[in-house]
Order: sequence, then structure tokens, then C-alpha cells
Amino acid sequence: MENQADLTRLLKDWSNGDQDAGERLMRLVYHELKSLSAGRLRAHAGSVTLQATELINEAYLRLSSQSETEWQNRSHFFAIAATVMRRILLDRARHRHSAKRDRRLESEPPTELEDMSPVRAEQLISLDMALEQLATLSPRQARVVELRYFGGLNIEETALALDISAATVKRDWNLARAWLLQKVPAGDF
Repeated sequence: MENQADLTRLLKDWSNGDQDAGERLMRLVYHELKSLSAGRLRAHAGSVTLQATELINEAYLRLSSQSETEWQNRSHFFAIAATVMRRILLDRARHRHSAKRDRRLESEPPTELEDMSPVRAEQLISLDMALEQLATLSPRQARVVELRYFGGLNIEETALALDISAATVKRDWNLARAWLLQKVPAGDF
């Protein structure tokens, strides 16, 4: 695991426009991000063929374009990375869902974005809509789900990212999961 102070310094330097710091940062956190994304993709076994490396590469491209972000610390970085991974998976789900409805695509060769099953695409879209509803009721619970489900963070990492206790994360996670299962019964959270 990387040194917290080194990572925070690199994040600050990257925020100040030092692209070299961004590249060094990615080398430091690459394996941890890959592990998180691999865990998230394993949760979708059989329904998503996107590889952890592909997810991390796309997340890196999106993160590196966020020059306006004032990175605070490791937890802040991983919280943003979780959001980016959620968006990538959701973008793929939406594309897959729209491709399923667009008959014109039947004669065209499949693209790399069609690597998600139609059922999984609909589940992710339903989950996103439910998370948006949950965010209006309890923004913190929605954020806990995003960090744990999409970011693959554990209880302690989520607590650190949100600056709350592990007990609060556990409580929010359990409440949010129960609420989400009512909205998305086929959910795997």
C-alpha cells in the first residue's frame, strides 16, 4: 500500500496542473484500482465481459481530464474513482439497452460496448434510477451504495471516504440495501 502522505502530495500536485504527478499517482494506485474494479466486475460474472484493465484504463482517462478537481486525499480520490466507474458501467448499460431497441444496429457488426447482457443492462439502469431516488431521501446512504457497490470499497474505506464511522456505514449500507431491494428486486447488492 502506498504512503498516505505521498499519495496526498501527488494528488495536490496533480490538482495544480502537474501532469507528471498524475502519471506517478496512477502508477501508485493502479493495482489497487484494478483490484477494486475486478471485484466489482466479479459481482457481475457472466453478464459483463468488460475486463478490469479496460475499466481502469477508461476510468484513468476520465479522471485525468478532471483538471478542475481539487484532490483532498486518498479517500477523496477513491470516492471519485467509484463515481467514475459507476458512470462507465452505466454508460455501457445504456448503450446496450438502446442497441437492443435500435433495429438498425442488427445489420451492423457488434461493438465492444455490446459486451453486457440485456438483462444486466436493464438491472444497472434500474439500480441507477433507484439510487437517484434514494439520493433525494438520503444522500449519504446513496453515496455509501455507490462507494461499496460500484467502487468496491469495504466498510472501513467507505467510512474514511465519507468521514463517518464504520458503524454508520454498516447501518446506512443495510438500510439502503433493504430500500433498494424493494425498488430493484433482482439486485445483487
